[in-house]
Amino acid sequence: MADESKLTRTKQLWAQTGKFLTGHTTRPETDRLPPGQHLVNNWPILDLGQTPNVPRERWRLDVGGSVENTVSWDWSTFAAQPQVQKTTDIHCVTSWSRYDNAWEGISTHHLLDVVMPREDAAFVLFTSNDGYTTNMAIEDFASPDAMLVHSWQGEPLPLEHGGPVRVVVPHLYFWKSAKWIRKIEFVPRDQLGFWEVRGYHNHADPWLEERYS
Repeated sequence: MADESKLTRTKQLWAQTGKFLTGHTTRPETDRLPPGQHLVNNWPILDLGQTPNVPRERWRLDVGGSVENTVSWDWSTFAAQPQVQKTTDIHCVTSWSRYDNAWEGISTHHLLDVVMPREDAAFVLFTSNDGYTTNMAIEDFASPDAMLVHSWQGEPLPLEHGGPVRVVVPHLYFWKSAKWIRKIEFVPRDQLGFWEVRGYHNHADPWLEERYS
C-alpha cells in the first residue's frame, strides 16, 4: 500500500495551508494555462516513494463493479483493443504544466462500450499497483480526451511515469490520472481516494483552481 512518505506529508500540509492558490480563475476556451501554473519542458516525476515494476507479460487490468460486463485484460488483450492517438496538456497541482503531450492507448469511451456501466454507476475508483487510489465522476472519465495510455511521445510510457499503462484525464489536475493502473471500479457512491482524504479537492478542475477541499 502507498505509505506516508515525507513527500506525502509535505503535500498534505500544502492542502492545509492552501499552497499555490491564487484566487484567480481562467476560462479554458480563452486561456490555455490555468491560474497559478507555470510551463515546464521536462516532465517532473512525482509519486509516493514507490515505483512498481510490473512488466508487460505480468501486467493485468481488472474492470468491474456496477457494470454489465466485467473484464480482466492481460497485455495482449489490452493491446488488441482499438488504439487512438491524442495530444493534450498536463496540469499538476504542484503548479507546473506541460503542453503537447502525445499519447497512444485506448479511449475511455471504448472501455465504457465494452463494460457497459449500469444506470447506478455514477463514479469511478482507480487502484494502482502501488496501492494508490483516486476517484472521479463517470462524466469526467467519459470526457473526450480521457485515455488509458501505454505510449508517450512515440515511445513506451516510462516506468517512472506510470508504465506500462496509466490513466490520462487531461481536463483535471494530474493526480487524478492514476499511474500504474491495476483496477477500475464503477460504483454508485463516491469513494475518496488517497489525496482526496488528505485535503485535496474531490473534483480538481485546474481552470477553477480546485486544488484543495
